[in-house]
Amino acid sequence: MNLSRAKYRILVLNGPNLNLLGVREPSVYGNMTLTQINQVLLEEGLKNSAELRFSQSNHEGVLIDTLHEAQTWAHGIIINPGGYTHTSISIRDAIVAIGLPTVEVHLSNIYTRESFRHQSLIAPVCLGQICGFGWRSYWLALHAILGHLE
Repeated sequence: MNLSRAKYRILVLNGPNLNLLGVREPSVYGNMTLTQINQVLLEEGLKNSAELRFSQSNHEGVLIDTLHEAQTWAHGIIINPGGYTHTSISIRDAIVAIGLPTVEVHLSNIYTRESFRHQSLIAPVCLGQICGFGWRSYWLALHAILGHLE
C-alpha cells in the first residue's frame, strides 16, 4: 500500500529465533512460517487501510535500532521480542523512548511454560500483551493496535 494512502503505519517486529518458525518446535509455536504469518497480516492490514512493515533480527541492537527508526514513520508497533521478553531492559527502554503505542505478542502462552518465561520486562510499557493463540496472536494484536489508533 502506498504510504500516502495508508491511514496507519504499523511496524511488526520479531526477535530472536522467530525466523525458524515452522520448523522450530512446531508443537509449541505451530507450523506457520514467519513469512506466512506476515502475509496474513499484510492482507489484513490492507483491508484496514494499514501499511505494515516487517522486521526480524536475532540481535538486540538491531531490534532497538529498528524501534528508533520507527519513531519517524510508524503510528504503532507489534512486537514479539522472543527470548528478550524476559531479559531486555534495553528493548523496554527503547519502547518507552519512542513513545509509540505497542502491543506485545507471543505465539505460545508464556504463563503455562517454564517459570523463567512468566515475567515480561516489555509488557508493562505496552498497551497490552496477547499470547497463546498461535499465529492468531498476531492477528489479534493487529486489531488491538488499530482499535487503539482509531
